[in-house]
Amino acid sequence: MYHFLSGYTAKVAGTERGITEPVPNFSPCFGAAFLTLHPTRYADLLQQKLDKHNSVAWLVNSGWSGGSYPHGDRMSIKTTRACIDAILDGSVEDATWTKDELFGFEVPDALPGVDPNVLNPRNAWEDKEDFDATSKKLARMYIKNFEKYADQGSVDYTQFGPQL
Repeated sequence: MYHFLSGYTAKVAGTERGITEPVPNFSPCFGAAFLTLHPTRYADLLQQKLDKHNSVAWLVNSGWSGGSYPHGDRMSIKTTRACIDAILDGSVEDATWTKDELFGFEVPDALPGVDPNVLNPRNAWEDKEDFDATSKKLARMYIKNFEKYADQGSVDYTQFGPQL
């Protein structure tokens, strides 16, 4: 729910006017402009629906990988589709996982048809020190953004965010 509430994305050239390089953006529930209630109400509702229907939600990077702009590339449609296929056909359940110590989520070590270096973002970056510094900067952005959700909703979701 932490990432659903955060709604992290980036404004990128070609999809946003006046944007020449990616700009980080947080849009609660990936749709802030359409929310009529506090975002934590939607997180609570989503959790209720997941529980009721015994469903699972996945976080899939369909954006940028391999380095800060202008280094790296957008995730290819082929790679994104392979990740989604693994979720839909259940093969993701057979994967071994590695926990990201900063953000707390787990990343599959391998999926059919996906370069393992893309799955773990750090492995996709040539400059590991730049990756570490950029990750910490992003973590601070998440933490700052999430201050508005502290003590809101039925669960304190801050516990599920980055740990610096």
